[in-house]
Amino acid sequence: MAYSTRMAAALSGATVGQLRTWRQDRGNGPILQPGLAARPALYSFRDVLALRAFAHLRQDVSLQKIRVALATLRKIGEVEHLSSYSLVAEGDSIVLAGHDDHGTDLVKRPGQRVIATMADILQEFAPRAGVVVPHLLQPKQHVTVDPETQGGQPVITGTRTPFDSVAELIEDGVPPEEIADYYPGVTADAARDAASFALYVDSYSTGARAA
Repeated sequence: MAYSTRMAAALSGATVGQLRTWRQDRGNGPILQPGLAARPALYSFRDVLALRAFAHLRQDVSLQKIRVALATLRKIGEVEHLSSYSLVAEGDSIVLAGHDDHGTDLVKRPGQRVIATMADILQEFAPRAGVVVPHLLQPKQHVTVDPETQGGQPVITGTRTPFDSVAELIEDGVPPEEIADYYPGVTADAARDAASFALYVDSYSTGARAA
């Protein structure tokens, strides 16, 4: 599966500008280089999970601390894909959460064990004022993201119909009540959700200042 930069931003809560900055090496390596080698950049589902975690962290800690935490991860031999780790803000530091509800401080006291709370990066959250990022796997009631369906691209729930195919018909003037004539099984409410989600994704088209 492969997500464009715009879709990766919309699903993760990071801005397009942030994704561009996070791909850059500022001395300790990039925050996240897409796992798929392509130009323009394409992100995997695991990349989106990691980006969503970083967007959560960015609400509480600086970008520099995130870079330090990732550098510490590499130094202590943690080289799996970043989506494999639970990184949570603990005060003004970042903790690698463990399965025993304990964690390893990666910034202030690298290697020291501290108590950490597991974060659920799938849930809806607000990374910036005026922006609410929907649930990753169910961004709308009738729109679903499933890594096993259509390569992980958002689809109408219960179908394999891409949300954007439905949204394009509505944009072309087809009423939601008539979408089933083109895609049987897609209700008017599902069509409206597809159009609403398309507007949300389009809001990431121009990007925003990287932070």
